[in-house]
Amino acid sequence: MDYQKLADLLFPDVTETREDIERRFPPRSLPAGANVTRIGPSPTGFVHLGNLYNAIIAERVAHQSGGVFYLRIEDTDNKREVEGAVETVINAMAYFDVHFDEGATSTGDNGAYGPYRQRQRKEIYHVFAKWLVQNGKAYPCFLTEEELTAIREEQLANKEIVTGFFGKYAEVSRNLTLEDISARIAAGQPWVLRFRAEMNDKRFTITDAIRGKLDMPCNIMDFVLLKSDGIPTYHFAHVVDDHLMRSTHVVRGEEWLSTLSMHVELFDVFGWDKPIYCHTSTLQKIDGGSKRKLSKRKDPELALAFYQQEGICKEAIWEFLLTVLNSNFEEWRAANPDASYMEFPFSLEKMSTSGALFDMEKLNNIAKDVIGRMDAETVLSHLKNWCSEYNREFLALIEQYPDRTLKALGVGKQGAKPRKDFVNWKQTCEFLSFYFDETFKAQDDMPAEISEEDRKAFFAKYLASYAHEDDAEAWFAKVRQISDELGYAVKPKDYKKNPENYKGSIVHVTNMLRTALTGMANAPDIWEISHVLGEELTRARLGKWA
Repeated sequence: MDYQKLADLLFPDVTETREDIERRFPPRSLPAGANVTRIGPSPTGFVHLGNLYNAIIAERVAHQSGGVFYLRIEDTDNKREVEGAVETVINAMAYFDVHFDEGATSTGDNGAYGPYRQRQRKEIYHVFAKWLVQNGKAYPCFLTEEELTAIREEQLANKEIVTGFFGKYAEVSRNLTLEDISARIAAGQPWVLRFRAEMNDKRFTITDAIRGKLDMPCNIMDFVLLKSDGIPTYHFAHVVDDHLMRSTHVVRGEEWLSTLSMHVELFDVFGWDKPIYCHTSTLQKIDGGSKRKLSKRKDPELALAFYQQEGICKEAIWEFLLTVLNSNFEEWRAANPDASYMEFPFSLEKMSTSGALFDMEKLNNIAKDVIGRMDAETVLSHLKNWCSEYNREFLALIEQYPDRTLKALGVGKQGAKPRKDFVNWKQTCEFLSFYFDETFKAQDDMPAEISEEDRKAFFAKYLASYAHEDDAEAWFAKVRQISDELGYAVKPKDYKKNPENYKGSIVHVTNMLRTALTGMANAPDIWEISHVLGEELTRARLGKWA
């Protein structure tokens, strides 16, 4: 076979050489030890937690080393592409504070190593595809989908351990003559370009940054490099792009381990240095007592849109994922309670290979801690940003009562153990709703231990003695006095010891007062709430029960 003639036949318009392309994408000028990483999502319209999980790893590996982190859109599968999906990816990463140094943007590309959308790099791939043909490492395959299906069915019927395009199944296509190929092309038969594998039983070793040393069988498949429309497969495109864009690390899911041998062989054939592969564990959850992979169909929490719509703050997502990624993050956080999570020394070596466990309860607890560390002004800023997108009615209330909202967000934040009332921005709106008459609603019933007669008597006495300028101590002294006058134990332990001597406990009284003021039995300090609402609104709320 005259491989040069075959290459010219298959790629008559390709005039550039691989050396020409290499000159267009020279090695990066970076300090020693600086890493270059990327994420390469497909524009399917569904951006999931796994995308963010891998993005955080790649971002930390690059930026902790003083390197470069970029976004590449791997849009080679146009059948799965959804209109507007690229913007969805870009917006989601921006929302969660994943910042790229270069790559695809909503308005084009940013950086000297683009285009950063693979379909726009078709001519580049063809240069390297032609080089493979010239060197006898690739060939055209004209088999139809029906013929390929027949091969798969034969392999399954024979119960072959390995299925695919290799060995005797590839012989006919591999051995086509130049004349036969030329005739088929002239007749308009579609073809794909396949890699010509070594097809031996050798093994190779490679060190994965997360999994350590891997010993694997070499590739035996004649896998597809270019599809019939000339667009490359992932296997071919990512190898070319990661070399030209000078990626030092490739962070991706463990599902790609089965095809790693293909990628290693391609790097070796081109004579390129391989990046360090980092195969991450699949995100799992406990379901029915056993672990299973997070499912797009079953688990709404897999979609990043879920966290945006619920208003789970981005800082909490980062901290939760860092606890999943590195087991020592929680120890570091305990020792550095006021530090930014960006200061945490993330390490690939500390990542687990046994599966990454997603736990919504743990995420919510982390979110409470994260929001609990924020001052009221910061919480208000986050809340307004979220409301501007997802709850404009509540945003209008916040803007109508800015001082009251800010004071409400500061309730319970004093003292050695500040309250942690807020889980996410959606729940924060619900929690704060009792501060505004427009959204106030009674959620809990009055304590059954207090009769209607005593309830009216209490509120009448309370309002008669109420002085808004009282400090917390003076205020509670009055509550104790009225409770005692009505026959309620002012010390909970007295009621617990001798309940027959009292109508109830002061706990029942304060729960009644709290429920009247907020609509909830479980709410922050009554005195603080009163001073957020103001005297007029406080008297109006309680007067309804007198």
